Amino acid sequence: MARLAQNEIQSDLRSFRPESTATHRRRPLSVLFVHRDADAVDSCLEELKKAQFIVNSDFVLTLVQCTQQLRSQSYDVVVAEYPSPSWKGPQALQFLHQTVQEIPLVFLTAAIGNESIAKLTADGAFDYVEQQHLAQLPMAVRRVLNEKKLRAELEEAGKALRHSQSLYRALVENPACGICRCDTQGKFLDVNKALLTMLGYESKEELLAANCALGTVANLGQGRPLAGTSPESVGIEPVEIEWNRKNGTVLKASLSGRGIFDERGDFAGYEIIAVDVTEQRALEDHLRRQALSDSLTGLGNHRQLFEVLQAEICRTKRTEREFALLLLDLDGLKAVNDRFGHPAGNRALCRLARILADCCRSIDTATRQGGDEFALVLPETGAAAATLVARRICELLAKDTEEPALSVSVGVASYPKDAENVGTLLYAADRVLYAMKYQRSKAARAGQKA
Repeated sequence: MARLAQNEIQSDLRSFRPESTATHRRRPLSVLFVHRDADAVDSCLEELKKAQFIVNSDFVLTLVQCTQQLRSQSYDVVVAEYPSPSWKGPQALQFLHQTVQEIPLVFLTAAIGNESIAKLTADGAFDYVEQQHLAQLPMAVRRVLNEKKLRAELEEAGKALRHSQSLYRALVENPACGICRCDTQGKFLDVNKALLTMLGYESKEELLAANCALGTVANLGQGRPLAGTSPESVGIEPVEIEWNRKNGTVLKASLSGRGIFDERGDFAGYEIIAVDVTEQRALEDHLRRQALSDSLTGLGNHRQLFEVLQAEICRTKRTEREFALLLLDLDGLKAVNDRFGHPAGNRALCRLARILADCCRSIDTATRQGGDEFALVLPETGAAAATLVARRICELLAKDTEEPALSVSVGVASYPKDAENVGTLLYAADRVLYAMKYQRSKAARAGQKA
């Protein structure tokens, strides 16, 4: 049996927490605008200042000027006009991406469709804001800054894993890898001590007995052969499987190795190297969840909302079954923060998030877009049923006995009835939401006059 080894190394990575809005606002924000319209730049600066950013900005017209400026000064964010007559085609976008390198990039765009959005993403845009929705720019800036930190965290995790792999190769004489010999059906014939430890057995005889009693305990490739049937195809493509340990817990193992043949050239079984990747996969799942979740409420974030909406649109095109989107805005959050303090404001957001989670089916997706804005995606649901869900959310929030009392404004839109793509669907729901807020505000002013 081949002698291979693995040095057991655990990376203690701190959990990633997105940088808070307050942190962004405490320090100056350095922005480079690549835009031909000075009025558009002034509008962007106005929206950032409304969101309480302290902004230091520079303004260039072309990619050449952008490159020169980045050589002399560093920036937190680059905001670029798209499309621009001064740079067209994928080569220009690629050049822009190479120019800004690790600096978060936000495109300021005209109204664009799904294909253009996908193209921007493929060409390196971390986010985009449509010109008619400049109020969303501060939220986009916060998102790209948080995502930059997440990318750095993922890069550190990758470095740690690569370092571990180099140590594995350097310590090949340390019998830490699980090694086994199996017959053509995947039954264990021989195992080393490391594999016994991985699977929780005390002796080789105990594992072999359990293997014989259960048939193919290894279940290599879920019953599919891992090797060819001739000496010319002896290599085994790496595969990950789940084994049940003796105590019933699950071991995730990465298997590699080779097929073995007898002296007549007949396929005789496998020599397998097993690496325990349980903790590694748990770390990857943790980072993946954090990339798609809101740290305060535990709901999905803006990126997950965008991915779910894209998936539901594709599903609707296949099945011709509509789906609905609810956009929700927590009323008076600023007043709650001013009167009761920001901890009470955070609790108010979590109270609404809890109600959204309680109203969700297993196929629904609740997200927080940022600030006081939430969304709920309801697959295979029409506008009428979605309106009932919205009414239930409002009623549950009104019945919540915790102080202060809360209310929420809701906008409902359905696809494909109200929109053609993600952008128009969000706009349709947003328009209904703010119509509701306007009516409430109008009624409140009338009551005060009375």
